[in-house]
Amino acid sequence: MPDGVHGMTDDLAGFRAETEAQLAAATDLRAWDTVRVGTLGKNGRLTGLLKGLGQVPAEQRKDRGASLNRLKGELEGLIEARRLALEGAALEARLAAERLDVTLPPRPHPPAGAEAGGIHPISRTIEELTAIFGAMGFRVAEGPDIEGDWYNFGALNIPDHHPARQDHDTFYLPAGAAPEGARDNNFGRRPVLRTHTSPVQIRTMVSQPPPIRVIVPGRTWRADHDATHSPMFHQVEGLVIDRGITLGHLKGCLIDFLRAFFAIGDLPVRFRASYFPFTEPSMEVDIGWNRKTGELGKGDDWLEILGSGMVHPRVLANCGIDPREWQGFAFGMGIERITMLKHGMPDLRPFYESDLRWLRHWASDPLAPASLTEGV
Repeated sequence: MPDGVHGMTDDLAGFRAETEAQLAAATDLRAWDTVRVGTLGKNGRLTGLLKGLGQVPAEQRKDRGASLNRLKGELEGLIEARRLALEGAALEARLAAERLDVTLPPRPHPPAGAEAGGIHPISRTIEELTAIFGAMGFRVAEGPDIEGDWYNFGALNIPDHHPARQDHDTFYLPAGAAPEGARDNNFGRRPVLRTHTSPVQIRTMVSQPPPIRVIVPGRTWRADHDATHSPMFHQVEGLVIDRGITLGHLKGCLIDFLRAFFAIGDLPVRFRASYFPFTEPSMEVDIGWNRKTGELGKGDDWLEILGSGMVHPRVLANCGIDPREWQGFAFGMGIERITMLKHGMPDLRPFYESDLRWLRHWASDPLAPASLTEGV
């Protein structure tokens, strides 16, 4: 190899060693980025050498270009390896700084200066719902989160071809996934993560004779996720079964609830004809609001808030209740949705992100339970 080529090779070896030393001395990502830009950036040293290939004698240019490209690959590898090492070290340091000893017993009171705990907005809304409907004579009913096809769809008059039964809308589980106690002769086909709390209405009607007056708050699951939808969310549904129940009872119940929950005594409420497989007739319920400002009870616009209707005679018959003797109404709404509307929250996702700043801002006083005397 000609002497000139030896000299050029030596300068690349020195360049490599110098860059390695600079990378080793970089103790954080800012220093690392300075080395990266100074080496491979638009005005970096290696970039300058590559641009200078045109000044190398023709007989040496091929070997020089090969050496520079080889060096570039080596330096890119060294730079990337150092980045990964620094990011790993930063993560370890953060984990060490934020580590909590979960074996410590809970403190009965927060230490001096610490933030006191609070009630999550979802839990608070469920407390408010229970207080309001409890004053109307409703009790709370509960049921399993994993349901059978019959309880979740069939008994509710939802046909086999309904879109809600499709895999892209509903989370199905392997056969046999239902917990002990959830199965019975009516369990049906594939187990499913319940898509609404309506199966609890069915279980209530099957297990006890009328009259019935229950609300059903709880978790539900659907394959949907964005700023206003979550794969797991909460619903509350209500069911009343008795003799002589009419649409007037349904309307009066919901108007009183909405005005109490939103604390707007003259809140406009509108009922629109709609369709649900499990109610007949069915109605969507709207409340008055201002589309521009988002203020409830003001303006000339309407906002859909929940669905409702008279329980379909076929649903009553499926549960062993004679629809010629008993009538009823049902309704349902999303708990996150009414919580967001009441408090002016624009995004659903922070409900489940466990951000302590958000929780401290929206949490309620744990020593002040919801009650009607507070104007809920």
